[in-house]
Formats: sequence, C-alpha cells, structure tokens
Amino acid sequence: MPQHRLTALAAILCGALHAAPALALDDVTIRGIEDEELQGQLRSASSLVAFESEDAPTPQEVLSAARADYSRMLEVMYSTARYGAVIRISLDGREAADIPVLAAPDSFTNAVITIEPGRKFRFGRTEIGPRAPDTELPEDFASGEWARAPVVREAASSTVSSWEEAGYAKAAVTDQRVTARHADRLLDVMIRVEPGRQVTFGDITVSGDTSVSPARVRQMAGIPRGERFDPDAVEDAGTRLRKTGTFRSVVITESETVNPDDTLDFNIDLVDRPPRRIGGGIELTSTEGLALTGYWLHRNLLGGAERFRIDGSVSQIGGGDTDPDFRLTARGERPAVYGADTLFFIEGELAYLDEPDYLTRRAEVAVGVSQEFSDTLTGDLAVALSYSDVSDRYLGRDDDGDYPRREFTLLSLRGGLAWDRRDNQLDATEGTYLELNAEPFVDVTDAETIGARLDMDARAYRSFGADDRTVLAGRFQLGSLVGPDAEETPPEFLFYSGGSGTVRGQPYNSLDVDYGDVTLGGRSFAALSGELRVGVTENIGVVGFYDAGYVGGESFYDGKGSWHSGAGVGVRYDTVVGPVRLDVAGPVGGDTGEGIQLYLGIGQAF
Repeated sequence: MPQHRLTALAAILCGALHAAPALALDDVTIRGIEDEELQGQLRSASSLVAFESEDAPTPQEVLSAARADYSRMLEVMYSTARYGAVIRISLDGREAADIPVLAAPDSFTNAVITIEPGRKFRFGRTEIGPRAPDTELPEDFASGEWARAPVVREAASSTVSSWEEAGYAKAAVTDQRVTARHADRLLDVMIRVEPGRQVTFGDITVSGDTSVSPARVRQMAGIPRGERFDPDAVEDAGTRLRKTGTFRSVVITESETVNPDDTLDFNIDLVDRPPRRIGGGIELTSTEGLALTGYWLHRNLLGGAERFRIDGSVSQIGGGDTDPDFRLTARGERPAVYGADTLFFIEGELAYLDEPDYLTRRAEVAVGVSQEFSDTLTGDLAVALSYSDVSDRYLGRDDDGDYPRREFTLLSLRGGLAWDRRDNQLDATEGTYLELNAEPFVDVTDAETIGARLDMDARAYRSFGADDRTVLAGRFQLGSLVGPDAEETPPEFLFYSGGSGTVRGQPYNSLDVDYGDVTLGGRSFAALSGELRVGVTENIGVVGFYDAGYVGGESFYDGKGSWHSGAGVGVRYDTVVGPVRLDVAGPVGGDTGEGIQLYLGIGQAF
C-alpha cells in the first residue's frame, strides 16, 4: 500500500482511538532566541502557539501542529538569512518527531521549541536567467547582501513575471540550485528560467452556472483576441466581470498548452449571484425627521448582465413644518456597449419636494454613458430632459388662495469626473476622493434662460496612531450657478446649507440668500468639514467634528454671503453593511438655528 495511504489510515485510526477530549496546552515556550523581533516572528508562525490555552485540542492535532512547526520554524530562519539552525520540538519532554502516531498519549500539556539559530549567511554567487530585457531584480539579490529566502523567491518571481509581461505566458522556473557554504557563511543561488514561446490570446470559452450569454461575457471581459498575451489584461477581465455585480464567482484559467499557431486559449468559469435583490435604509435627525429608503434590483434583466434598479424614498417624516418629500427613481445599465470599460445607462425620476420656501413637482429622464479610464478614474456624460412645476411659497398666496407658480423645461448636458483613491468607499481610513460635475442647460420654452451648474466634492483621509485606529478626515465642497438669476432657476439648481450633508448642528437647508423681496437658495456655495475618528474597541469608535457652510447670491464667492457652522461628537459601531452613525451636534456660528440636533444613519458622514 502506498505510503501516503498508510499515513492517512494511521490518522483515521488515531482519531478513533483518541476520540475523548484532551486538555489544552498550558504553555508553549520558544528557547534559544534572544532577539525579541525574531521571537515574535517565530511565535506568529507557530501552529503550536495557536493551541496555547485553546479549548481541548486533540492529541493528534497537537502532534500534527508540532511536526508542522519544524518546517515553519526553519522557514522563519531562512527568511532571516540563517541556514545552519538546529530545531528541536518537545511535547511534555518527548521529541515530537519521535512520538509514534498510533501511540500518542491522551493529552499534551506543554511544548518547548528550542532553536540554535546559528550565524547569518550572505549571498555568494547569484545567477538567474535568462531574463527579459525589462526585468528588475530586487536590490538585495546580490553578492554580499544578507541571504534572506524571500529575496530569492522575489527574484525568481520577478524574472518569470517579466517574461509573462513580454507575452511569454508559459515562462517558468525549470531548475534551481541553492548551496549553503557553511565554512564561508555564503549562500550560492543559481536559478534557470525557461520563457517558452511568445503567444497571443486565442479562443475564449465560457463555462459554469451562469445565464449570461457567452458572447456578452466575452464582450464584458474584453480579453483582446489575437493580441499579444498580457497578464494585466487577464486580471482586468476578471475585475470587469466582478464589477458588474452579476457574478458571485469569476475564475479565468489558461489552457495547459499553447496552440501550434502560438495562440493560448482561456476559459472563464462563472457562477451567478441571485438575480434579484431588495434592500432599504433608515436615517433619523431631530430637525429633518425620519427618512426611509428602499430599492429593488435585478442583476441580469435581459440575459446580458443588464442591471435595473428602482429606488424609492420618503423623507422629512415628522420634520419641521413641511410635509414629507417623495422620490422615485429608476436606472437601467448595460455594460460593455462601446467597449469593455464603458457603461450605457438610462434613468428617470419623479419627485415631490415640499420645502419651506417652495413646493416642486419634478420629472426627468436622462440617457448617457460612463467610461472607466483606470482603476481610480471614471467619467460620465449624459443628456437630460427635465420638467419642474414650482409653487413659490415665499411670495405668499394670491387672491385665489394659490401660491404663484413657475414652470421649467430644461435640456441639459451633464458631465462628471470622479477620482477615487480611498481604501474603502464605505469607511475610508486612507486616500483621497475628488468629484467634479458640470451641467450646462437651456430652458427649451425660454431660450434666453441659459446657464450652467458646477460643483466639486473633495475628501481626504489619513490614519495614524496605534494600529492606525485614529483617522483624520476632511471634506471641501464648492458650488456655482452661472447664468440666470435665482428667480429664473429651478430650486434644485440653487444651493442651500445646513443638515447632515453640509453643516451638522444647523437645521436642514436653513442657510439661504435674501435677494431683497425674495428669499431663495444661493448661486454660490462652499462647505468645510473636519472629523477626528478614534477607534475605542474593535467595533466601536468615537468622532469629533466641525462643519462650516457658506451661501452667496453671486455665481462665485465674493464674501457678501453668509456663513454658519456647527460642531459635535458622535459614536460609530461597525457592522457588515458599514458603520452605524449617531451624531449629536449644535450650532457654533451663524443665526440659522439653535439647540441640539441628532443624526442617525448607516455609513460615515463622508
């Protein structure tokens, strides 16, 4: 019977003979190492240390961990350039390697790992090749440098990767000779790499549990058939497919052999996510009241990974003197229409917005395309047609008891760029985010009403302190309306300040502009926000913040507008869907509000 089968049978028999629970290891000691950093590396690598004080590991598990630790400890020694180490591991005073598998005791209580580290080695001869022209070897892979094993692996990996990037998909290490000269404390390394043939992308097949058509999968993946092999193209293909949200699993594998015509075939194996999903959210503030949101999503509407989503929201429930706002939106997306990195979309919106100064009934439809220029930079361009029916409450009721009304039918061109370098979109601790938007428009019923709305949102995050659990976050917002006067513009194109999205501690949209006999939103806007987030435990954090906002009557900041500000503290509790946020804030500057405001929601404020 083959040896591996005897070993497996022995393990099964041992499990049957020792089924009773065993005591935990009381202590795992590593002796012979004085260096604290190296001691920490060894303890982190040890399987036995993981059993220390753990509830009742079986004797077989302890013995297996001890035997695995011989190679684990040796690997740590190699990683620190020590190639003459002597390692002994004892369990209750017996050498682990000498304990028969079928005669293990009923329990082990302590383990001692004794290491004679020996002296460190330096590199002697270092040869690796052949190498592609652009190969960059690690600087430490040179004669006279410390002979750390990870450096050798990095050198081999870099050499193979350079050949792959040059189109040699089957490049591999075919021979390696590592010789330790103990008398001279030198390590000679000779590695041979076989690049194979330069290949181009061949056929792309699709398999797995998916209802998306193979043609659409190939289109979305964007692997360039007939072009020279590039590993980045394969990685990008997987990323594109995952970003659609349609697939739970995406695995791309290359054929074992190269075709006679120097092409290399690939297979894309997919598993679909459930096609439908529903979700919702809730946010509560003391001034804006309760906001409820919900959505329905289909991930593969027409069999080509088309995404269709309907969102509904009701806000301002019980907030202030206004009735609730209602909003219903629908958006359809089709990826890879004009190329693998493009997205075609069509969206529509119906809204009923009840604000202190006005009441708006709004309908809109937009058609556009989004382009992903890189992993961090995206842009979109859309044409939109919108209709707004505005009742101006600030003018008072007319003789018939109705508010004066204005109607707008706008044709606009929307363009935007987003540069996202955050480490986490829901709870960023490092990186930056910058979004720029421009929307020139014309009123099709009054060609003299021509203008543009511009806005910017910039954010930055920096972590520091113990375990990087303290985060400093900042946000800067700018907005401008160019062209028509405020009275000639739909209210949603104007700017207000106050509330959870601008200045916490001030009532929602409380800062506007007095144009003489009319009070409306501003034509210019600026806001600054700063937060200090401190992690108290693994899941709980506290936040201190300060917000300030400006609204002015001119298109650009001229100092004649008004500022207000707010500050407060908050608590964050991390969940699988993002941190739950509770903020308590009050006004610091300005005369737009008083008292304490409460904000409850999911996700960071920005």
